[in-house]
Amino acid sequence: MSDFFGLRAAVPDEIPAVLALWARAARGTSITDDAGGVAALLARDPDCLLVAVRSDDPSVLLGTVIAGWDGWRCHLYRLAVDPGHRRRGIGAALLAAAERRFAELGGRRADAMVLDDNLLGHRTWQAAGYGPQPQWTRWAKPLTAG
Repeated sequence: MSDFFGLRAAVPDEIPAVLALWARAARGTSITDDAGGVAALLARDPDCLLVAVRSDDPSVLLGTVIAGWDGWRCHLYRLAVDPGHRRRGIGAALLAAAERRFAELGGRRADAMVLDDNLLGHRTWQAAGYGPQPQWTRWAKPLTAG
């Protein structure tokens, strides 16, 4: 970590700032990328949405990662770093914090959702030691019309 930023769990009051960061920093959107979806996530697991914040102004979000643990598997979503603050170690620090969380919870393997055409994301995940599993394909079904 650095003197420039710190890491902690997000709080519900930050949901608008999280959504704004995702809008400018993340590729693609999800059916759950709204205030209700993020609020439900935080209600279910208050520690799963990790944020990087400026050390001199903790109200400024620099990055996020969702480190979801379902009791069996470790899932990573929404690794996003503000475009103006990339290449400062924020993404790597968020991933390291997520991996520590998983280890403390008893997790044995983490997986990440990465869009196929997100080449910047591919490089980021590969640099952190992650790789695709070509024998798997994600199958999904929306449960709501939103």
